[in-house]
Amino acid sequence: MRFLYIAAFIPALAASFTTPAAFTSSKVSSSNNVATTSNAFGYDRSFVSTVLKAANGDAESDKKKIIVLGGDGFCGWPTCLHLSDAGHDVVMVDNLSRRNIDTELGCSSLTPIQPPEVRVAAWKEVTGKDISFVNLDIAKDYDLLVQLFKDEKPDAVVHFAEQRAAPYSMKNSKTKRYTIDNNVSGSNNLCCAVIDAELDTHIVHLGTMGVYGYGTSGGEIPEGYIDVTLPGGREANILHPAHPGSIYHATKCLDAIMWQFYQKNDDMRITDLHQGIVWGTNTPQTIKDERLVNRFDYDGDYGTVLNRFLMQGAMGVPLTVYGTGGQTRGFIHITDTAKCIEIAINNPPVKGDRVEIFNQIAETRRVRDVAGLVAKQTGVEVKNIPNPRQEAAENELEVANRKFCNLGLDPTTLDTGLFDEVTEIVKKYKSRCDPTKILPASFWNKKRAAECAEIDPNSIKIEEKAEVNGS
Repeated sequence: MRFLYIAAFIPALAASFTTPAAFTSSKVSSSNNVATTSNAFGYDRSFVSTVLKAANGDAESDKKKIIVLGGDGFCGWPTCLHLSDAGHDVVMVDNLSRRNIDTELGCSSLTPIQPPEVRVAAWKEVTGKDISFVNLDIAKDYDLLVQLFKDEKPDAVVHFAEQRAAPYSMKNSKTKRYTIDNNVSGSNNLCCAVIDAELDTHIVHLGTMGVYGYGTSGGEIPEGYIDVTLPGGREANILHPAHPGSIYHATKCLDAIMWQFYQKNDDMRITDLHQGIVWGTNTPQTIKDERLVNRFDYDGDYGTVLNRFLMQGAMGVPLTVYGTGGQTRGFIHITDTAKCIEIAINNPPVKGDRVEIFNQIAETRRVRDVAGLVAKQTGVEVKNIPNPRQEAAENELEVANRKFCNLGLDPTTLDTGLFDEVTEIVKKYKSRCDPTKILPASFWNKKRAAECAEIDPNSIKIEEKAEVNGS
C-alpha cells in the first residue's frame, strides 16, 4: 500500500513544479552549493528526484564525480573499479608510494600487479568505462591538489592515501616519522584543499577499528560516539576515547580529531569509516581480466593476518600465530570494503551535521580461531611464535555495525568456501613468494625485539608440492 500511495503521489509532486512562482521558494542544497527549489507540497526538487529515480530506475542521475586518493592500493584499486562499474566518474590519484615501499622492503605483491596506466587501459578495454589516473602526492603537492579539485569539482573524495601498515609504522624512527608526516599532513591538506577550492565536497575517509584500542572494554563498542556521564551527573554523547596501539593507529586517531575540527569550523561534510582487518584479494571487477588483479601482500609488515594464514596454508608453511593468538579482531572482505565506500558516498551527512562514523566490519573472530579454520582446511600445523607487538595477549571485542546493515549491506563472513579464491591465487603465483619475508621483521620496542630475537626468517621452507586438502 505504501508503494502504491507513493506511486500515485509522484505525478502530483512532479506537476507541482509547474505551479506559479508564488508557490515556490529557493534554498541551497548540500552538494556543491547548487540552488534547489521547493514546490507547493513543501518537497524540494532533490527529494522528488530521488523518488522518481527509485520509481524509474534512473541510474544516470545518480552518477557522481568521485576522486579516490590512494587509488592504486590494496583497498583503493578495487574501490575505483567498483565505483566505476556502478556508473560513477572516477579519478584515481596516487603517488605510488606503496610500490616504492615494495622496493624498499625487497618484497613485491604475490600477484603481478600492473602499472596504473596499464590497469586503467585494461579497464577501458574490458568495460568501455574510463578511469583517469593522476600521479600526485597529497602530503606534498598541495597546489596541484587544489587545482585538481577546482578542475574536477568532485562530489565526493575517498581518502585511502595513508601509509596503512601498523608493523611498518613501528619498524624504526624513519618509518615512524614518515607515517606521521604522510598521513597527518595528507589529511590536513585534503581539508584545506576542499576549502581553498570553494567546494562542498563530501570526504569519505578509511579509518581503522584500532582507534578504539583492543583492550576489553566490557561492552559493545558503539559507532564513533559514546554516551557518558560527566561530573555532576551531566549526560553527554562524545567521540569515543582514542587508544592507539601503533604509530599508524595514532595517525588515524589524529585524523579523527582533525575531522571533528574541520566539521565544526568549516561546516565540512565528512564520513569516517572505522574498518576491520581486510581479507580476500579479488572482487567481481578485478577478476574480469588478469591485468586488473589486486595486490596480495604476504610479508610480515603488510600482509593482513587472514591472508597471511591462507598463503602459508596453501604453501604448506606452518601458520605463525603471534603470542597466544587470543587477540580478537574485526574482519571484512575486500569486496565489502568497496561496497561500504559506495554506501557511505550515497548517504552523506547533511551540511552542518557532525562527522558521520561507521564501524566497517562484518564480524569479530579470535586470531587462534581463525588459524584453526585455515589449519583444518589446509592440513598445516599452527605454530605460536613470540609476539612482536606491544598488546594485550587476550582481549574481547564486541562491535556495533548496525548502520551499514541498515543501509543494505549484507556482510560477507568468514567462510572456508571463500578461502578457495585466495588459495588458488597463492598456488598460481607461489613462484613469486620470498619465504624469508613471511615472518615478522618489525618490533614495537626493544623488549619485543629481544623476545623475538630467535625468530629466523630463513627457517621458512615452502613445500614444493603443497596442495590444499580436497583440491
